[in-house]
Amino acid sequence: MASLARIFALMAFVCCGTTQAAEFTTDICVYGGTSGGVIAAVQAARMGKSVVLVEPGKHVGGMTSGGLSAVDIGDPRTVGGVTREYFTRLVANYGLKLPWDKPFGRKKGSGPATGGAYSIEPHVAEETFLAMLKDAGVTLQLSQRLAGVEKQGARILALKTESGDVFRARAFIDTTYEGDLLARAGVSYTLTREGNAKYGEKYNGIFYNPKYEPRTGHLQPGENGRTKTGQGAWDRDFPLDPYVKPGDPASGLLPLVQAGDPGAPGEPAPGVQAYCYRLCLTTADDRLPIAPPPDYDPKQYELIVRFIQACIANGDDMDLRWFSKHDPLPHDKWDFNTATFGGNLPGASHAWPEASYDQREVIAKAHENYHRGLLHFLATDARVPEKVRRDMKRFGLPRDEFVDRGGWPHQLYIREARRMVSDFVMTEHHLAGREVAANSVGLGSYGIDTHEIRRIARNGVVTREGKTAEGRRGPPSYPIGFGAIVPRPAECENLLATFAVSASHTAFASIRMEPVFMVLSQSAATAACHSIDAGVSVQNVDRSVLRERLLKDGQVLEVVK
Repeated sequence: MASLARIFALMAFVCCGTTQAAEFTTDICVYGGTSGGVIAAVQAARMGKSVVLVEPGKHVGGMTSGGLSAVDIGDPRTVGGVTREYFTRLVANYGLKLPWDKPFGRKKGSGPATGGAYSIEPHVAEETFLAMLKDAGVTLQLSQRLAGVEKQGARILALKTESGDVFRARAFIDTTYEGDLLARAGVSYTLTREGNAKYGEKYNGIFYNPKYEPRTGHLQPGENGRTKTGQGAWDRDFPLDPYVKPGDPASGLLPLVQAGDPGAPGEPAPGVQAYCYRLCLTTADDRLPIAPPPDYDPKQYELIVRFIQACIANGDDMDLRWFSKHDPLPHDKWDFNTATFGGNLPGASHAWPEASYDQREVIAKAHENYHRGLLHFLATDARVPEKVRRDMKRFGLPRDEFVDRGGWPHQLYIREARRMVSDFVMTEHHLAGREVAANSVGLGSYGIDTHEIRRIARNGVVTREGKTAEGRRGPPSYPIGFGAIVPRPAECENLLATFAVSASHTAFASIRMEPVFMVLSQSAATAACHSIDAGVSVQNVDRSVLRERLLKDGQVLEVVK
């Protein structure tokens, strides 16, 4: 409980909107209190600028404090600056030190390297973010939903929130997952998975991965939950019948299967990656029960029953890992990931990027209700193997996490939303090293990790469309160019965006990792400060001056070998 007391003490400096409309004037306004938002605000304040961090919700840290307790980094040597400082401070709470100078070891069949905050609790992550903001002197405004943008020509003068407050600044940084500020500012963006022909890519548009084609004969996993080929027990695709009455399309599709034409591979298509909640669950004696949704109906999970039947027919000795890879955290807690049939709800995410805040609350609740219902189903339904039910019953929600939501995370995992379209676009070619982005502002190193876009009926069986999980088949890391975080000059000259970057759908699937988001946010804040000092647009910042300051502040800009 001591940690909670520290959080409450830190929260004393937070303003949650004002009772009367107010006007704030600062050098830099950062919109989006995500992990990247915190890093951007801290960097700008350390460079001597007055900064306000404006967040539409009630918490800071985004996914990094919202349940993503095992953060995918790829190569930790690519992470520098304030981001490295954050993770170093974070794990120091547990007496740990991270080996930043070494790549993560990877034995055959062990799966992709996971690093950074691999041993932390969400409330400790948020506490660390809040402490860094307070130490830097950042003004934090919570519960401030964006309502509009005031522009003069290609410059943003102010953003306005639903509370009536006005935030005036000389430069703005969009650190939302959705690209909400850039959209309001009239900056070009896309929600389309580009066809492969657009940028000469391989994995874009409609995509069916041979690794995830429905099949029988899956190998049995070892103690680490993976087969000798590296396939996780949580990633098993069987040829499941998608129809209410097996074999009869006229009977309609089962719940959890989307209607839609399979389409032609490589063709452009709408749709963003599936969202989910990354749960922090506990086996502690004082755990809270995971209540099912009010409208719980086991019929909604008939497809899960067919999956279980297929697993049993395959000879699987099922346990809870078949439905969620889960990694241990301190104090009897566990980080729960998703699976073939886990927390992901393909299709339900598609409306999110353009939805209003109220509509997003409805979408988020649908994800929560589905996930709660699934966990209740796994713990109680007689058709679930007894071993799975017994395993599921060990877990509950922790009393000291997400206390204002009864233990349920405050952040839905927005894996992808709007992507800016600027004069420069990151593509597969940059990830693979066939092209090198100029004016590096950070490095990416993770593989192309796209969660399914749709779960549809194809050739008479349930199929996940859009899932990649590919290696990059290129250098161990790659530069992300400055052009990817700035809009076209004619559209906006004092805005940078660090999650909704200018990248193809496929390239974004690697860039989207939280540490990269944080690194890019520090670079964006540095550029914003230099643009103010030089009296130029963000696009015209002197690249050599920017690079010199980034390196001085510990950023890693050159490919790590």
